[in-house]
Amino acid sequence: MSIQVSAKREVTYLAELLKQRQELDVQVVGTETAAWLKEIRDRATALVQELAIPTTRDEEWRFTDLSSLLKVDFVPASPVTSLPDITPLPEAAQSRLVFVNGYYAPELSSVANLADGVVVSNLLAAKMPKITDYLAKQQGGQEVFTALNTASLTDAAVVWIPKNLVVETPIHLVFVSVAGETATISHPRCLVVAEAGSAVTLIEDYISSPNPTFTNTVTEIWVEENAEVTHTRIQRESEAAFHIGKSAIAQARNSRYTCHAISLGAKLSRHNLEIFQTGEATETTLNGLTTIANEQLADTHSAIALNHPHGTTRQLHKCIVGDRAHAVFNGKVFVPKPAQLTDAGQLNRNLLLSPKARVDTKPQLEITADNVKCSHGATVSQLEADEVFYLQSRGLDADSARHLLINAFAIEIIDQIPVASVREKLLEMVR
Repeated sequence: MSIQVSAKREVTYLAELLKQRQELDVQVVGTETAAWLKEIRDRATALVQELAIPTTRDEEWRFTDLSSLLKVDFVPASPVTSLPDITPLPEAAQSRLVFVNGYYAPELSSVANLADGVVVSNLLAAKMPKITDYLAKQQGGQEVFTALNTASLTDAAVVWIPKNLVVETPIHLVFVSVAGETATISHPRCLVVAEAGSAVTLIEDYISSPNPTFTNTVTEIWVEENAEVTHTRIQRESEAAFHIGKSAIAQARNSRYTCHAISLGAKLSRHNLEIFQTGEATETTLNGLTTIANEQLADTHSAIALNHPHGTTRQLHKCIVGDRAHAVFNGKVFVPKPAQLTDAGQLNRNLLLSPKARVDTKPQLEITADNVKCSHGATVSQLEADEVFYLQSRGLDADSARHLLINAFAIEIIDQIPVASVREKLLEMVR
């Protein structure tokens, strides 16, 4: 069933997408699991039926026009037997889960040599009763695309780290979107639970074929007391793709969460990164890099909700924008009265490489606590002519000088990624 976009497409579009939901196969998932998933899906479906696709009249979408998305007729993605020629990341982990069009691909996955109690699996095979306490329980589930993902939920990547266990090797989660002659839509889902005192490094990687695809993805991460999660999220889909993603993170007391969000691909992309502090003395580090060209649009919306004292956050998001591309950054930090002694810093730096490149930036602090240390800022600049001239005076040609300065701008973010092979591959892609 394809989507016919009417004059009132913002209202009718979601209804057509809901009609495309895949039915649960009771024989595959089991009667008990199917009933539980059906309840989650039905609640989300009822919510979606009350919503509409956002437009530029909505404040949160003021700079991101979804009309190009609404013009495409999508059909539900189906399993495929062969993958296109997609450049993989270097082998970064012994544990790897691969999903193609939202379907688990065991032949492409590798989950050997896991420590006792560690779960790296798809939802239908995980068989963990505790999952019901976490899946679809994060705040922010009422957002329209998040609710649509939940309403379409049939499977998910699950990473579960037991108490006081440090997982030394990274866990690689790969989500591939493949379309044939017809544009397809998929709804990948990921659930990560790091129990108290544990530590894990995650690489979340999105790839697509050259044909038009729509990836609507949600990742929920629960960082329990004194746990640590280092999360690298890479979006490098084709320039024919649409990508809308949500990362929702709950941080308990004394927990540490670090995110490196890299956005390189897609015709239109949006990443909503939301941090919810559920205990005091949390540490949050958000590093972001957006590199786009041609007529790409990349939107990053982040929100850090600090509801307890002694929280520390640092955010640095950089955008490199060329040709007629358009980058958007909106970062919010909420510091209500209970969040005394908060230390929060936020900075957005943007580099425009052409006269037609555009960036809209809006860092925000909302503070009602009276004993805090908070700062925010944004810069927009071009390559400095005197810096290019200086490098040329040292023997570089103009193009090499420009590339060196662009790489230096990006490397501050890429160098923070803890996996060396991934750092090298990303630097190559930026170049």
